[in-house]
Amino acid sequence: MEKKRLIFHVDVNNAFLSWTAVALLKKGYAIDIRNICSIIGGDENLRKGVVLAKSPIAKKLGIKTAETIYSARRKSPQVKVFPPDYNLYHEQSDLLYKYLSQFTPKIERYSIDECFLDMTGTSLLYADPLKLAYKIKDEIKTKYGFTVNVGIGNNKLCAKMASDFEKPDKVHTLFAEEIESKLWPLPVGDLFMVGNQTATILHKMNIYTIGQLANTDLVILKKYFKNQLGDFLKRSALGIDDSEVESESKNQNKCISISETLPKDIADSEELKKILYYQTEKVTRKLRRQKQYCLTVAISFKNSNFEKYSHQQKLYNQTNVTEEIYREVVKLFDHSWRHDSIRNIGIRLSDLVQIKEQQLSLFDKDVDKNNDKIQEVVDSIKDKYGPNSIYLGNFKNSTDKL
Repeated sequence: MEKKRLIFHVDVNNAFLSWTAVALLKKGYAIDIRNICSIIGGDENLRKGVVLAKSPIAKKLGIKTAETIYSARRKSPQVKVFPPDYNLYHEQSDLLYKYLSQFTPKIERYSIDECFLDMTGTSLLYADPLKLAYKIKDEIKTKYGFTVNVGIGNNKLCAKMASDFEKPDKVHTLFAEEIESKLWPLPVGDLFMVGNQTATILHKMNIYTIGQLANTDLVILKKYFKNQLGDFLKRSALGIDDSEVESESKNQNKCISISETLPKDIADSEELKKILYYQTEKVTRKLRRQKQYCLTVAISFKNSNFEKYSHQQKLYNQTNVTEEIYREVVKLFDHSWRHDSIRNIGIRLSDLVQIKEQQLSLFDKDVDKNNDKIQEVVDSIKDKYGPNSIYLGNFKNSTDKL
């Protein structure tokens, strides 16, 4: 008999603002910015003055994510603006991931502030899933100073939806027998992966709740949506999801990848390239720790309409040097990006090997042959003095230090 799946979804409450608040308190800042009218936003002078995160008080005053800081100030002149610190956010994300890894090896970092845990078959270790979820929630709050929501379900979709029911600092369940009572009354726009454009079309079809979507004939849905999307919407509304929790350790000898859902849709090439540089630096350091080299680089996109596309390229030589791989990532980006608004972006390194087989060219310069040694020095400096101790020249003066 097949075991019933048990999936946890752990989601940090208001991650960017919470992580900034915790860091400021540790440095002696007198006020917890979660308790005042505050926002996380880019530099207004560099035309990056957009709200990335907001405190509960700022939300009550009508301040919204993705609006300009200028607009936020008009709603609340006393609002306090704090710059984003992406290095801090990734450090906190790693801290969360490491903590959650003690409960199961099957853990997927879905985005910078959320993880899926496959707890199937762990009943001998954890007899009561609800009790374990509260333990996780409470220990994170006590140890690290920020709060999370934990959703529990029989698949990733239901666990994800459960974690969104009520915030902050809550545990919720959405099991198969609870779909009709808990999921179906919700607005159709709340369904995971249903964007504004899809919700607008559904509203025109007089479909306003998830339950109405679940009970709509698939033939009708396919008249308005592509076959695959229509089927996906129907299955999601029924609480059906067969996707697996993809752990980082899975197939680690075959590929290394990283992707993240962005705090807002981004259509600026320089902003996206900065994010790609940080991702490249992270995966190449992991590659070097594993003493491996890659021969294929890929980049993946998910746009604001949840459309996915990707492109990959074979390298001339195997490498694990950050700058060499980043050059290829930028080429891939320039070749494949459709100039649309990006919701999620990532890179993947594959065709990994333990031994580097160099193909020599008549045009190779001696300096290129020293890249491996230079990279070792850079790694040692960052290990000793922190990730911000050395910057790529293009990003040195950026206020958003990636």
